[in-house]
Amino acid sequence: MACIWKHPNSKYWMARFYDLNGKRRNRSTKSEDRKEARKLALAYEDAARRKRTALQSRRVIAALHKEITGEGLPVSTVKEFFNRWLQTKSRETKPATMETYRNETRKFLTFLGERGDGDIAEITKEDILAYREDQAKTLSAKTVNNGVKLLRMIFKSAREDATISDNPVEFVKVIKAKGEKTSRRPFSIPELQAVLSVADDEWKSLILFGLYSGQRLGDIAKLTWANIDLQAGEFRLVTGKTGKTIIQPLAGPLKAHIEALPVSDDPNAPIHPQSFATIARQRKTTGISNGFAALLAQAGLREKQAHRKTHGEGRGVGSSSNGLSFHCLRHTAVSLLKEAGIPAATVMELVGHDSAQMSEHYTHIGRESLKLAAEAFPDLTATKQGKKDR
Repeated sequence: MACIWKHPNSKYWMARFYDLNGKRRNRSTKSEDRKEARKLALAYEDAARRKRTALQSRRVIAALHKEITGEGLPVSTVKEFFNRWLQTKSRETKPATMETYRNETRKFLTFLGERGDGDIAEITKEDILAYREDQAKTLSAKTVNNGVKLLRMIFKSAREDATISDNPVEFVKVIKAKGEKTSRRPFSIPELQAVLSVADDEWKSLILFGLYSGQRLGDIAKLTWANIDLQAGEFRLVTGKTGKTIIQPLAGPLKAHIEALPVSDDPNAPIHPQSFATIARQRKTTGISNGFAALLAQAGLREKQAHRKTHGEGRGVGSSSNGLSFHCLRHTAVSLLKEAGIPAATVMELVGHDSAQMSEHYTHIGRESLKLAAEAFPDLTATKQGKKDR
């Protein structure tokens, strides 16, 4: 039986009731009158325990709520709520992440069509499932699941605001990727040499920065000469993912490489102009990530793949079938340092990991452990010339 209670810090009565599955629910009645709150509590329980759709339940409660309080329940179109949610998130979220949010919400609204101008409370679990299956026809499982997770966040917010009575995404499961899932792994030294042998000057530089700093592709591509201090032998940056400031000493081979690059008189000039321009234009790293994938294929480290959309298998092929991607240089850097006996805390600080658990995730101890234990970073700029005279 439904009952009511009042929190010491609230002037409104709360309704406590059980749903069809026996789960206890608490919801504000937005009423200060005990009798009116009691009626609403019974209505909530009735709506929750009957086999009604969310929309039918909302209509019953909305009618009673207006009868008692004289006010209707909050109503918002899908577009209106999505726009408000994005505006709120923009104050607390990084620009790159916001661009992803906007793209995902735009896709869902396009799928809804005219229904995007309808009440958000009319969106059902079946709508979300239909959207998920529609996206799975052309996108990878990971991309589809990220979209579902974002919708779950948005509709959860609508539920918390009492704009909807139930979250239609709450029990929508993610889909499984077809085939065997691959995990990222470090590059071996021969693999790195193979990639460097087919890379142009800018890609060689990006790869050396990735290996000797352990930083992400997007952060490396956006480096300018203002980030480099050759006199102090270090470089600094603010990571795009976590906003953490990294001040890192330059490894010997990386410093020698930078000193050989043509230096610009403009401190704001990018070190890697083409990649810098690509990110500035696209506002994401997809373009240059695909460029590295093509480089792996050229080096014989992955199969050449046409655009997935052409074959109806989806996009978002971030790594090759053997688990290699640019991000693996980060794994490689961490593994080499730990295999050389560098303390874990030092490694974490060097590459910018935020937790011991994340650092452990990146650790891979391979067959080359004993050979590489004596040196934290092998000088790949030297191995290309005669493979280090033996």
